[in-house]
Amino acid sequence: MEKIVRQGILYDFYGELLTEHQKQVYEAVVDDNLSQSEIADQMNVSRQAVHDLMKRTDVILEEYESKLGLMKRFGEIRQRVDQIKHLLAVMDSEEYGFAEERAEAVTLCDEVVDLL
Repeated sequence: MEKIVRQGILYDFYGELLTEHQKQVYEAVVDDNLSQSEIADQMNVSRQAVHDLMKRTDVILEEYESKLGLMKRFGEIRQRVDQIKHLLAVMDSEEYGFAEERAEAVTLCDEVVDLL
């Protein structure tokens, strides 16, 4: 996964757990796509300070994911929901029987509920 995309997703899940200063800098880099030099100029700090804060924040977000696993669980749920959608599309086809696909759909639904 591209690093910037992963950073954005981690921030979506765990951003509210960061300090206001961390959020402000992180959003400027990830959401606003500003360079560390631009942020440093705007905040009257060194580029190195922005760089260090970004590194620390990346580590913090990765630790949250390691401990809580919300991003991983979300991906698993999304995958199962996609499988259910596919099975339902197959069940609508006149070529296939319904019993086996419906049973698999029920199993997948149960797995989704267990993940929540």
